[in-house]
Amino acid sequence: MDAGFRERMKCQGLMGKVMAADEAAGLVRDGMTVGASGFTPAGYPKAVPLALARMVEESGRPFGINLLTGASVGDELDGALARAGAIRRRLPYQTNGPMRDSINNGDVMFLDVHLSQVPQQCRRGFYGPLDLAIVEAVMITPEGNIIPSTSVGSTPSFVKCARRIIIEINTSQPLDLVGMHDIYVPEDPPARRPIPLVAPDQRIGTNYIPCDPGRIAAIVETDIVDNVRPLSPTDDVSRAIASHLIEFLEHEVENGRLPSNLLPLQSGVGSVANAVLAGLLDSDFEGMTLYSEVIQDSALDLLDAGKIRSASATSLTISPSRLPGMYAGMKEYRNRIVLRPQEISNSPEVIRRLGCIAMNTAIEADIYGNVNSTTILGSRMMNGIGGSGDFSRNAHLTIFAMGSTAKGGSVSSVVPMVSHVDHTEHDVHIIVTEQGLADIRGLAPRERARAIIRNCAHPDFRPLLMDYVSEAERAGGHTPHLLRDALSWHVRYQETGTMVMPR
Repeated sequence: MDAGFRERMKCQGLMGKVMAADEAAGLVRDGMTVGASGFTPAGYPKAVPLALARMVEESGRPFGINLLTGASVGDELDGALARAGAIRRRLPYQTNGPMRDSINNGDVMFLDVHLSQVPQQCRRGFYGPLDLAIVEAVMITPEGNIIPSTSVGSTPSFVKCARRIIIEINTSQPLDLVGMHDIYVPEDPPARRPIPLVAPDQRIGTNYIPCDPGRIAAIVETDIVDNVRPLSPTDDVSRAIASHLIEFLEHEVENGRLPSNLLPLQSGVGSVANAVLAGLLDSDFEGMTLYSEVIQDSALDLLDAGKIRSASATSLTISPSRLPGMYAGMKEYRNRIVLRPQEISNSPEVIRRLGCIAMNTAIEADIYGNVNSTTILGSRMMNGIGGSGDFSRNAHLTIFAMGSTAKGGSVSSVVPMVSHVDHTEHDVHIIVTEQGLADIRGLAPRERARAIIRNCAHPDFRPLLMDYVSEAERAGGHTPHLLRDALSWHVRYQETGTMVMPR
């Protein structure tokens, strides 16, 4: 037990609960429902899941848990347990290769859930009793409360609901995180009151997660760093998308539909989303705010440049090359960044009140504005809906960005009918690709189709899409479709690897 750990372990009455990861892993039983901290992938437990995966592999006996998290987590949790065959049911979001394979093979039953809904559904027993919570922390307070690390996610509700709690105190996470968190858990219906949050930088709760020390079963010391992923370099496609978006936002300001500093921005996760947000660095916009789920590299750049005054999220997901700089500047970031439970960061009530500008990415969009953000060819899960639904349904402006093609240009991302619908045409305002931007507000379906094809589709596919629209319109209808041809679009690619409809 080193000095760094002792500095973080403030509750002396819990010293008897300190044990090795292998011993703590022995508390996890077959069939348990387990809630783990972590969100894209930051602040998740590592030592105990790794020990549990080893235990399962060495035993050779069937073993499986139901795993709930805030969102995606690192390979030490999702990957290790998936490879060990130790997960039976998983929710609400993931980005791990082995876990994705297990889901698509049918070995893991995956529940794709809106992130804002998970905490309340857990508290109200939608997933059965929560047997165990495994939580990463930077500190345990003298009273036994938990200071989380680089994410909050669903952890406050997991801690509230779990019969027993395992805490990993991670000495690799900076102590300067203390004070960045704002923990507020709303009452459940019928006792719920309005969430008293009216500005992105407002604090309404405590800087710790309340915890009953009597339910803490184990405390484990670890120094395993967050297994965050590097972001792809900004490419021509991302730069073009960002340019189209900035031009659109400038036009909205000029026409009085947005204030000069915009409205609170939300940006999805991943390289394209990061690049789009980064495009604002060279724009003329000043004094912006961020109200989002995740703070990525570009958000730090905007904070450093003074372009963003404050940022609110539920996770710090910074690429490996940027982590040292973030840690070094944590005292300053702590004054301008607030980390909240995902129930608050993704709250439909708050998103609508603040009037957020939601910018998320898509796998494909159809000519009428329906968006698929989760599923390949209608069957294979990619990651999950995450928080994009929370924001898209409630934002002041809902924007979806994507490249106009995929698979080296052989697949059009603009299709007659999406193979899976995550966001309906009723919630989508803007679709943007490197080809251009389609503002489909105020347009009827027939008008939307031509705007999306003309502005967003790749030139190689525009004639084919226009042919489809023309033929569908001759058949008639409010939202004209030729179902056989629409489905053939996807079937043809599945069979040949090219997006050409048979005639």
